[in-house]
Amino acid sequence: MEPDLFTAAAEERQEKDPAGSPLAVRMRPRTLDEVVGQRHLLKPGSPLRRLVGEGAKGPAGPSSVILWGPPGTGKTTLAYVVSKATNKRFVELSAITAGVKEVRAVIDGARRATGGYGQETVLFLDEIHRFSKAQQDSLLPAVENRWVTLIAATTENPYFSVISPLLSRSLLLTLEPLTDDDIRDLLRRALSDERGLRDAVALPEDTEDHLLRIAGGDARRALTALEAAAGAALDQDESEISLATLEQTVDRAAVKYDRDGDQHYDVASALIKSIRGSDVDAALHYLARMIEAGEDPRFIARRLMISASEDIGLADPHALPTAVAAAQAVAMIGFPEAALTLSHATIALALAPKSNAATTAIGAALDDVRRGMAGPVPPHLRDGHYKGAAKLGHAQGYVYPHDLAEGIAEQQYAPDALKDREYYTPTRHGSEARYADAVEWTRKHLGRKRS
Repeated sequence: MEPDLFTAAAEERQEKDPAGSPLAVRMRPRTLDEVVGQRHLLKPGSPLRRLVGEGAKGPAGPSSVILWGPPGTGKTTLAYVVSKATNKRFVELSAITAGVKEVRAVIDGARRATGGYGQETVLFLDEIHRFSKAQQDSLLPAVENRWVTLIAATTENPYFSVISPLLSRSLLLTLEPLTDDDIRDLLRRALSDERGLRDAVALPEDTEDHLLRIAGGDARRALTALEAAAGAALDQDESEISLATLEQTVDRAAVKYDRDGDQHYDVASALIKSIRGSDVDAALHYLARMIEAGEDPRFIARRLMISASEDIGLADPHALPTAVAAAQAVAMIGFPEAALTLSHATIALALAPKSNAATTAIGAALDDVRRGMAGPVPPHLRDGHYKGAAKLGHAQGYVYPHDLAEGIAEQQYAPDALKDREYYTPTRHGSEARYADAVEWTRKHLGRKRS
């Protein structure tokens, strides 16, 4: 869909008076070299550089691409750079407002431009995951025949949200979350650049650190918060953006938490100990502090998985699957939605019955092995599948448990030095009570002597 008269007029006004545009819009990179982060996608000869005409030589034309990444990582920015840098016809659609009718209009216009003027068309389709299968199908002929070069952006896993035929006709480019250093470079550029704040205010280190936490890897969020805080500081005739001004502007207090220092480990320790102590409210408090401080959600999820085995174990066999599912979900969705998943898992683990029997069991077994208590594997348990094994006595006398009515054979499994050792001492907490009954019954039927 071509820009109308009013859209064109609005864009012209923005170019003449950029101060009227949001800071995030004013600071959009003008070239690929100004893009912050995503260096893995911007190497010479990369699909994006070929889209803007860099190194695009010979019969191989630029490929359609699908940009996949979290919000604020630069998907729209990259498309904007392509639109400004290329001499191709550039058309933008959003899957939120566009439908098949608009897509067909773009394709028809692209075919006319190619046939009449030899001009190629680049179509940027934002939030393609919102298109239905039928709507995505309407793009296939144009992409396959290269009537348009498609740049599609999505925050959702394209293997689930984009149809396979479109994926196979495009290159999937994965955008990585911006690092703190990336966001810091962007903030400092916005402070000094003529398109930005033109050194009107300074940004002290503590305020900058809090801005990084607020951003959570989202460049747009960082610039929006910076602009709001700078406006508040200038209204109060302040020469720098104080931490208090930033807190007041964005309504988020600066949590005293150093992700690389003692607070990182102290708060993580308090979270796990609160879960171990079954204090669900304290656990949620520490979880909230970690989230607000911008902690890596994958770090939190890893700690929860460890807690599920270390402190709960078989007292609630569902604890570990819950923690693992949370970790997988967190890896897919990221913040802010990941906070809900982490809360779900934290509550489940805090309220679960507790047992450290799995922890003490492997600890005792490892201690024996490290002290040299191992010994040879009993002959009847050794591998008997190779030629000559029987002559060595391997696998001879082994009793197959499935041949017995009770499914358990009275025979020795551990090495001689450890044949009566017991490592697992189950509690009677929660579901582990039935494991306590089971281990008592099995040890009796194995003919084990009490150690």
